[in-house]
Formats: sequence, C-alpha cells, structure tokens
Amino acid sequence: MSASLNLTDYTPPASTIRALIDNYARQCPDASFALFPDAEFSNIEDSHKTLSYGELQQCVLEYAGFFAALGVQKGDKVSFMLGNGRTSLLLFLATLYSGNVSAPLNPAAGAEQIDYVLDHSDTKIIFVSQDYYEQVKNSVQKLAREITIIVSDIDSGPNWPLPAIESPPIAVDANDEALLMYTSGTTGRPKGVVLTQNNLLAGGMNTACAHELRAKDRAVCVLPMCHINAQCSTVMGPLVSGGSVVMSHGFSVNQFWNWVIDYQATWFSVVPTIISYLIHQQKQRSAEQKSELKNRLCNIRFGRSASAPLAPSIHELFEKIFGIPIVETMGLTETSAQILSNPMPPKEGKYGSPGIGFGTEIKIIDSHGNTQATGHEGELMVRGECVMKEYYKNPTVTAETINVDGWLHTGDLARMDEDGFVFITGRLKELIIKCGENIAPREIDDVLYSHPSIVEAGAVGIDDSDFGQEVIACVVVKDNEKVSEKELSDFCFGKLGKIKTPKNIFFFEELPKGPSGKIQRLKMVDELKRKALI
Repeated sequence: MSASLNLTDYTPPASTIRALIDNYARQCPDASFALFPDAEFSNIEDSHKTLSYGELQQCVLEYAGFFAALGVQKGDKVSFMLGNGRTSLLLFLATLYSGNVSAPLNPAAGAEQIDYVLDHSDTKIIFVSQDYYEQVKNSVQKLAREITIIVSDIDSGPNWPLPAIESPPIAVDANDEALLMYTSGTTGRPKGVVLTQNNLLAGGMNTACAHELRAKDRAVCVLPMCHINAQCSTVMGPLVSGGSVVMSHGFSVNQFWNWVIDYQATWFSVVPTIISYLIHQQKQRSAEQKSELKNRLCNIRFGRSASAPLAPSIHELFEKIFGIPIVETMGLTETSAQILSNPMPPKEGKYGSPGIGFGTEIKIIDSHGNTQATGHEGELMVRGECVMKEYYKNPTVTAETINVDGWLHTGDLARMDEDGFVFITGRLKELIIKCGENIAPREIDDVLYSHPSIVEAGAVGIDDSDFGQEVIACVVVKDNEKVSEKELSDFCFGKLGKIKTPKNIFFFEELPKGPSGKIQRLKMVDELKRKALI
C-alpha cells in the first residue's frame, strides 16, 4: 500500500477495512489515528485519550475476542446507542474489522422508531450508555427474541460480561455487508440501507480525493457517529488517507475552535446549523477577540458542509468572518455519504451548489428516464462504487431505487450547468431535512392521527436559516373537542423525540386535498403563508 493516495485514482488502498487497518498498523504504528479531547476531563487512563494506528489494531482485535466470547458470528448485526467518543469509534471499526455488520441506533429517532429498528434489523447485541439504558431495555422487552444489552462508557469502554477469547480469524471480503443504516423515506417506516465493505471504502475515497486529503491532515468530528456523514466522511476519509481525527463527544459552540486549534486540525465537517451557530457566536466577540481568533485559524485548509443545503449568504459570511473556505458537498446514506463536492481552493466553487461529481457518475433525467440537457430540471441520478447494495428485506423498493444499470434515484430535483455543477431545486420525495436528519412527514402524520382528538393531519418542512428546514404540522380536530397546541406537541415529543416534534402545530377546519382525497402539503403551506402564520 502506498504511503500516500493517488488523488486522481479512486481505488481504495486496501480491499477491506481490516486490511486497511492492518496495513497502516504495520507501516506507521506510532502515527496518530484518533484523539479524544473530552477524555481530558474524564477519570480515565491517559492511554485512552489518544489512539495510534498500532493501538487501533490492538483494540479492534481485542474487541473481536469479546465479540467471539458473546457468540457473535460473521454477518451478525452489532448495534450501539452511544454518544461520540472512543467507545463508539472502536465499536464501529471493530465490528467492520471482525466481519460483522454495524447497525447504529440514532437516539434522536424516537421510541417507536427504535422499537421498529431493533426488531427489523435482527441485531444480536447492543451497546448502550447509561443515559439510554432504560429506553433500550423497554424496546427489547417488546421483542420476541433476545438481544444482549451491554452498558458502555463513551470513553472507557463496554462493561464486557465475559472475558475475551481467541478465535480463528474470519475471512472478510470487499463485498461483505458492513453497515446497516436506517433512513426515513416518504412512508412512515424507515428503510435499512445495506452498505458493503467496498461501499464504505469508496465513500471514504470520494471524500479523500475530493478534499485532497493526505496523511498529515487531521479532521475534527462533531457530528454523531450514528450518521453516515461522520462514519464515511470524517472517519473513513482520514482512515483511507492515513490521516487522523479529533473526536469530541459532540458539537459545542464554546469548545469547537479550541479543539481545532489545540489539536492542530486542518479541516472539519459540519452542517449548516453549526455554521450558523459559529457565526452568531463570533458576532458576540469584541473586535480584538475576532482578530485574534481569525489569526489562530490560519492553518485550517477548509471546512466541509453537508447534510442540508447551505444558504449562499451564510456561506459567504462565514468565509468573510473566519477566513476559512467552506466546501459545500452533498451525500446520501444510500451512497456512503459524499457524491458531489465543490473543488478545493484555489479552484473556484459555486455558492448555492453542492458541486460536481467526485468518484461518481452524475446525470439529470426527465420523467421518462432521458438525460436532460444543460440547465434543464429533472431527477438527480448517481452511479458508482459507493452506491448501496440494497434496502434490507425490501427487494421491491431496492429495484425501484436502483435501476438495472446501477443508477440510483436520489429523489432530488436538480439541474446541471455548463461546468457540471449541480444545483438542487427541490425534492420529488416529501422528506424534511432538519439538522441533517431525514424526517418522513408520514411518520409525524401517523403519530398525530393516533391522538384521539385528531381527524386530519399533515406535516411539512419549511425553510429555516438555523436548521435547514423546520417541522410544522396542520391538524383538524373532532367536533366539539378541545385540544391545545402544547398538548399535541407533548404527545408528539413522547413518541417522536425532540428533532421530529413539530415546532408549531396549526389548527384548520379542513386541510386542502386533491381529487383523490390526498392531503396536498404544498397547498397547506400556501394557506399558512396567506394567513401570515409562517
């Protein structure tokens, strides 16, 4: 394996995650792979505050021995519901290294979705922090099969119930399933995206080549490890390029720049919401403080924005305030994250566009499948090594999403300009994207309909400068029944969690419908605007 990537060749430097870790452990065992800034404030050993490539290999081998003691077989699903830290990173990589399938759970998903995912994924074992133990325990008790729950500290590791054992090494192949991620669709039930070892390496390569990553580069990861963005862009990107990552417990507007500066990071991956927070905080500083911070950030190569469209005004303002170029990108869970990226400076990108294809083929098609001419709107299609294997237990939707030639329907409306830059103009699907979370309106509808006072319900996303989109809902209540917005909001919160609970719930006498009786969400938004409610 070459010590540095050929940034014009998207072939991964190894065929599996195991081979990649083993090769770097052999070539550069003392080189840093991960640093954990929050561990500085935890009562743990100093050895747990950093992770070299040699130590990474030792740790994933140790975890493999614990998996074997628990009876985990090749291809079994291993889940975790943890905040970011040393433990979630090692569980993610050890599962892939051992030939198992990582199936992370998203704490923001809400209780009903957690119930569904645990059942549908066939997971055998779940590692959970004490914060989520009762929630997971309640979900597991509803299932007909047993799932082993292991309480884990995000810094010091799992409380393993059995000692590790030695087991014969299991062969791992590039086409083996590696990751099972659940993402919302236009129906209420999330779909399980199956990604192979090769898919994940391709996703990492797309990031590494688009952003010209080298072994000397160091990323800051503040996005949750239960998201494809963190997994493929901020972990696999450094891993395939032999670089390193600073992994905090999560985003902190007060600590973010300290992590970047103190750990000598060269890039970071964030979402538009975080960019807005950083801008707002900078505005509160004195002129002297602003100048001092900007000077200390002079070694940052770039910041990366993904998961939701970045408003051009926010994009330009951030670059002006901090002097750091922001590279806007676009990715999907189904494509192992990044498929589009603006080029790296000094090459020129375009505000309002997530860029051009890197490591992928891109085209825009009309409703008949014909490729659209430059400047014409249609559905964005993508093909490449990063495209998922399938939707778990859902061959019908898999066939609808990936055509016989390997092109994946993204469901996004877009146009392409004469330079190959893609501009997203809308969505064929009705997904709401808030803080990088895909939210199905139908899921919110179903919860509202389950309230005894509701006869009609419709959720929509509206543009929001902080979150990309915000969730709102409109309802019709039964005659003569009284129910408040707060009551409905609390009802949703208990079933959906904070992210998916509508910010506002508006009451209508009747929701707008089409000839077939289907609620027309766009007309609902128009009516809210007409009444000056949004």
